[in-house]
Amino acid sequence: MAKSLALTIGEPAGIGPDITIQAWLRRNELKLPAFYLLGDRDFLSHRAKALGLKLELADVRAEDAPDAFAEALPVVATGHRATARPGQPDDTSAAAAMASIRQAVDDVIAGRASAVVTNPIAKSVLYRAGFRHPGHTEYLAELAATGGHTPQPVMMLWSPALVVVPVTIHLPLRDAIAQLSSDLIVTTARIAVAALKARFGLVSPRLAISGLNPHAGEDGSLGTEDRSIVAPAIEILRGEGIEVRGPLPADTMFHEAARKTYDCAICMYHDQALIPVKTLAFEDAVNVTLGLPFIRTSPDHGTAFDIAGTGKADPSSLIAALRLAARMAATQPA
Repeated sequence: MAKSLALTIGEPAGIGPDITIQAWLRRNELKLPAFYLLGDRDFLSHRAKALGLKLELADVRAEDAPDAFAEALPVVATGHRATARPGQPDDTSAAAAMASIRQAVDDVIAGRASAVVTNPIAKSVLYRAGFRHPGHTEYLAELAATGGHTPQPVMMLWSPALVVVPVTIHLPLRDAIAQLSSDLIVTTARIAVAALKARFGLVSPRLAISGLNPHAGEDGSLGTEDRSIVAPAIEILRGEGIEVRGPLPADTMFHEAARKTYDCAICMYHDQALIPVKTLAFEDAVNVTLGLPFIRTSPDHGTAFDIAGTGKADPSSLIAALRLAARMAATQPA
């Protein structure tokens, strides 16, 4: 039997538990791949009662989750109990969230799970507990480090309508511009192309690379970075046989006709990439971390404290993340 997906609890006070429960309850209707939750059975039971939902739970080992999935939501204990109420993080939140992530990574690296799927975390809660990473992506890279080498994580936002990769991720805009370099653009694009070939079945991925400045710098009159940083990176990629266009004005890259000309848009900073994909595909966009030695996907939304425990949370993005993780896991790299 195929291995299950390892699903983290995320921020316990957020909507992660809600959408996990909803997804499992619709498992047959939607023909979802098997997954197990890394967390606390009692916590999940209390949340289900708060939502007015009947939920069967089973304490299992990761290896036994596929057998349990049809009849009960498999739960693998992490040793960290959560007590947070919906919308109200408490002192257990950070420990439970981080333990869940660590165990998910351990499970997939050890071969007990096929991929990691992460529920949303609340970084402000983690920061108060000493978390020192800008986000999930960077923390996963540290957990994946071996022999003193930390892989370079690349964030991809995937949806049927648009696939985007930001070159710089969780940085203030002034810092993102300062850190942008031709080498970083080239490395990011290479990782994206490798994943598109290995995990998405594209023989010759087509990239569209945005400019940094308005109108891609307007030939230097609106900034020189597009000529001095972005354009040289594109020439390097072309020299490697990658099909790539740019630097392109970001304001004309994302309409329907433009999107048909490429498979992935490489953007210079976080919002340049995420605003269009969240506008076009908010409910079914999936956050994918490339460059790691394992598959990781996540819903493309936050903890939504204001609706946690109310039954209003939409599980669509989590469902898309589970499906994409299973699809990627079934595609073996050449």
